[in-house]
Amino acid sequence: MAQAYTDSNFQTEVIDSEKLTVVDFWAEWCGPCRAIGPVIEELSKEYSGKVNIGKVNVDENPQISMNYGITSIPAILFIKGGQVVDKLVGAQPKGNFVKKIEAHI
Repeated sequence: MAQAYTDSNFQTEVIDSEKLTVVDFWAEWCGPCRAIGPVIEELSKEYSGKVNIGKVNVDENPQISMNYGITSIPAILFIKGGQVVDKLVGAQPKGNFVKKIEAHI
């Protein structure tokens, strides 16, 4: 299951992690966000133990969103070694996520 990243755990769970971390910035009211939710859950199961995959609710965690300049959601950041190494914006097919993950693990 995808982790819930928050303003309080983002540093330890994402920035300090050695693994590639996929972060889905989303909101309850966002239709495209809800559309890719099942894809994020599938990926979290398929890459369990290899890649950290989680979600940030932008309404509940505004600090992270501001830190990364998130202006459109869904926005998916691929973070490794504390740095953003790739990004997807908008609803995307699963294959696009897999390509980005495979390129950075």
